[in-house]
Amino acid sequence: MKRTGVARLPLHYGRAPRWLVVRMIRLAREIVTVIVDEYGQDEFLQRISDPFWFQALGCALGYDWHSSGVTTVLTGVLKSATSPNEQGLAVCGGKGRASRQAQMEINHAGEKFGFTTDKIERLRYASRMSAKIDNTAIQAGYPLYHHAFFITEGGKWAVVQQGMSVRDRTARRYHWCSSLKAKESLIIEPHDAIVGDVKRKIVLNMTAKESEDCQKTSTDIAKEEPRKVMRMLKSIRPSHQKSLQEWMPKASWQEYAIDVLSLPRNLNWKAVKRAYEFQPKNYEELLGIRGMGPATVRALALISELIYGEKPSWKDPVKYSFCVGGKDGVPFPVNKNTYDKTIEILENAVKQARMRSKERINAIKRLAFFSNKDESSNLTDYKISKSA
Repeated sequence: MKRTGVARLPLHYGRAPRWLVVRMIRLAREIVTVIVDEYGQDEFLQRISDPFWFQALGCALGYDWHSSGVTTVLTGVLKSATSPNEQGLAVCGGKGRASRQAQMEINHAGEKFGFTTDKIERLRYASRMSAKIDNTAIQAGYPLYHHAFFITEGGKWAVVQQGMSVRDRTARRYHWCSSLKAKESLIIEPHDAIVGDVKRKIVLNMTAKESEDCQKTSTDIAKEEPRKVMRMLKSIRPSHQKSLQEWMPKASWQEYAIDVLSLPRNLNWKAVKRAYEFQPKNYEELLGIRGMGPATVRALALISELIYGEKPSWKDPVKYSFCVGGKDGVPFPVNKNTYDKTIEILENAVKQARMRSKERINAIKRLAFFSNKDESSNLTDYKISKSA
């Protein structure tokens, strides 16, 4: 059954306290170990790619339930808690500067797993393209600042990455997983989830199924001689105009966001020249060309729409998420079976974990609170009446 709802990810500044992070790592290590032992590494990747479970794990480890920091802190904790030797898992990349280390760390992880050079390069490519697509092919105002790449010893992978909008202080998280389905294409609706609080009215989404023809036309345009591309740009916006909006009747552009239809005066013509020399076979190859950034992708899409009539999708692909429903039936009634199964799995994981007795008891108490609330109330009433 399809479930939708809302997951708020406001930006919270500051750092998680050291005393909490240390405990999060210890508890996460045991939970991940039990999940891998009981259900396998691929199952763990699938759960990480489920925004409901990802958020719940952050809560179970004691972090803010609705902060954008859940993404960065939780993936950082998992990076410290997992090991190729113990769980057969590796987490590469991270927040800010750490995200730029992903390629090197994938190399190291691949060597530990004994992967061939070709297999390591395919993993590096998946990491690069997932980041390039969410930063370039989807333009909603959320440039990426976090990229975590999960790898199993079997060569499966998952991505959890996040973009930030400074304008309204919200974040947007992107989930990818290679094991959930055979990804025939990385550029046609490749995500397993896109989670955020704000839904934009107008977003350039070149990964939508509706953008497939626009992808092909954009690729064909990029294969033309750069001077011809420049002439096409001038034909849809004369040199004296600052943006495409000045050329369009007011009534037709009022509904569009300024940053979407803004057509930059200076594109990366070096990237356009590289595309002409390379002659990409498809849109994926076009996106992979060095220097092919958001402005150039947007310009090619607008040329495709205004000159050749191949319109891209302007619908925001973000999906609001909700975990187990609401007690008042909004957005849907609580699914008790799913709720109980989730508690059972987490209880079982913690009970079997090799933790100190005190930490295990405290963790079980926190997790069992939801399922045993009624029993606890009855017991309290009994004690009160007995003392009376």
